[in-house]
Amino acid sequence: MSDERISLSFLRRLSYAVGHFLNDLCASMWFTYLLVYYHSVIGFQDTYAGVLLLVGQIADGVCTPLIGYESDRTPGCGKYGKRKSWHLVGTVSVLVSFLFIFNPCPGCNEVTPQWAGLTYYIPFIVIFQFGWAATQISHLSLIPELVSSDHAKVELTAYRYAFTVMANITVYAVAWLLFHYNSGDMEDPSMADSLSRMDIPIFRNLALIVLGIGAVFSLLFHLGTRERAQSQEEMGSEDGERQPLITNSLKSIPPRSLMQWKHWLREASFYQVAALYMCTRLIVNLSQTYISMYLINSLHLPKKYIATIPLVMYVSGFLSSMVMKPVSKLVGISMTYFIGLLFILGFSYWVLLDMKMGQLIYVAAILLGAGSATILVMSLSMTADLIGDQTQSGAFVYGAMSFTDKVANGLGVIIIQGLHPCHTQQCCPDCVWYYHDVMVIVTGGVAFAAALSLCTLLIWPIKIRWHLPCISGLMGMEDDDSEDNTVRSAVN
Repeated sequence: MSDERISLSFLRRLSYAVGHFLNDLCASMWFTYLLVYYHSVIGFQDTYAGVLLLVGQIADGVCTPLIGYESDRTPGCGKYGKRKSWHLVGTVSVLVSFLFIFNPCPGCNEVTPQWAGLTYYIPFIVIFQFGWAATQISHLSLIPELVSSDHAKVELTAYRYAFTVMANITVYAVAWLLFHYNSGDMEDPSMADSLSRMDIPIFRNLALIVLGIGAVFSLLFHLGTRERAQSQEEMGSEDGERQPLITNSLKSIPPRSLMQWKHWLREASFYQVAALYMCTRLIVNLSQTYISMYLINSLHLPKKYIATIPLVMYVSGFLSSMVMKPVSKLVGISMTYFIGLLFILGFSYWVLLDMKMGQLIYVAAILLGAGSATILVMSLSMTADLIGDQTQSGAFVYGAMSFTDKVANGLGVIIIQGLHPCHTQQCCPDCVWYYHDVMVIVTGGVAFAAALSLCTLLIWPIKIRWHLPCISGLMGMEDDDSEDNTVRSAVN
């Protein structure tokens, strides 16, 4: 094991961490402002806005495992590694599609049929989600290839999440500035605190700024990150049935059998971590999606709060990410995750009891931000721990994890939107507290499900089991004439 894989220099950690910055900027706009933009600005019905988000999540969910599988098999472009090659493809796809999502379709107005708008936006959403998935999977798959120790993986994941938080802070800070100066220019003071089609330029300019900043950071990632060269054993094992890992001598048996995608499906820990990751993403993404609707419709706060409250959430998340490494070293990854769940449950209980928070919403946002950051970083660290040194199929694992969360998020949104008591832009008495109930259920209810998933990991810790009996059984077969056939069948 090289020293380089045990620890990376500070500059190389930074160059890796900024590789997901464009994705994080776009994801912040996607989850926080998509429903608000299409419902309150463009004027789509709740269900139509939910359909657009569902299409995006389904496209992302389908693309993610397929890209993960292909990313493990692709040799890369020359000396440009396979992970960075997929990262580049994804970055270009995001850059060419995202601006169209937050721009009105040409010729559309208030009387244009909404199905026409859906037809226009869906292709750009699919391209964007393909690019987002390609960038995410390739970037996550680099973690176990760049470093090997558990604490180094936690540290690299924390660096990555720190830049995720910085990306969200950037989006919300710019959004606050755009809302602030745009409100001052409006002739009708009554429009300054409510969203309408007059706010289309705000979201268009925000998308342009996001793409410009993200492109610069993606360039820094590609210039500063060196992907580890693939070993001959890994290259020969991409299809275990064509190239057996073990040939004529037991001396060629690797320390651990190289696992392919089908082997992960036999692992109980694979499903345990997937369930926990799905619950984590449901909490983080759905709370981010509906916090704006909760602020506007339930608490009746001015529209600038859809920038300031998420900003507070991610500042607290950034601060909590700085203390995750020493805390995880002290109490372990699982207990650190549980601490994050306590913050989430505290926020949920507060929202349940306090119907009109007022300025106290800032304090509640701190709890939600710190808890979300903690559980997300720890769940990613558990996934990296599951992969271990099985980096040749790491992209498939990350792809499968993301598939569960994308589909669950999409279904969650379409169910919430479909159950809304009022499907027009006008607020009705029944829908005032609808998003209040949504925030309680999304944060508190899913947090209990995450706690149950965490309990299974405490009882049955993360461990790869399928290949261990195979290797131990081979130790006593040195003189067996049928050694080659037995080993081939055990590995394949």
